[in-house]
Amino acid sequence: MMNLEILINDDIKSAMLQKDKKKLEALRAIKAALLLEKTGKDRSGDEIPKSVEMKLLQKLVKQRKEAAVIYREQGRKDLAEEDEYQAKIIAGYLPEQMDETEIETVVKRVIEETGASNVKDMGRVMGMVTKQLAGKADNRLVSGIVKKLLG
Repeated sequence: MMNLEILINDDIKSAMLQKDKKKLEALRAIKAALLLEKTGKDRSGDEIPKSVEMKLLQKLVKQRKEAAVIYREQGRKDLAEEDEYQAKIIAGYLPEQMDETEIETVVKRVIEETGASNVKDMGRVMGMVTKQLAGKADNRLVSGIVKKLLG
């Protein structure tokens, strides 16, 4: 697997050559977030761990989707479509997302392993599940499934 930063830089070059301004904007947002992460105070060395990259991409997608919802509520369809497009481009760099049944299977296995029996154990279950599904599932969806199974 190619380093995400190199991949983004290559895609920026090709988007520039194709004069694809919308895609370029999304790619530059990823690059900026990666640079901020790389130069952050908690970072030592040049490499950003894969798990951190995935969380970063998920955060960017979530931000775009939430902004699009707000834009739609405000009647700004043009801005909503722009953010939805960016979310789609950024999501393309995430691993394929798992569906609800796959997530539920993982959650059930973790509940069995931990012996969790009620909602009080949710934090422990969520911690283990999010490690296993890093980048492969939306945490809000995972949280809902954990609540349903423990509730």
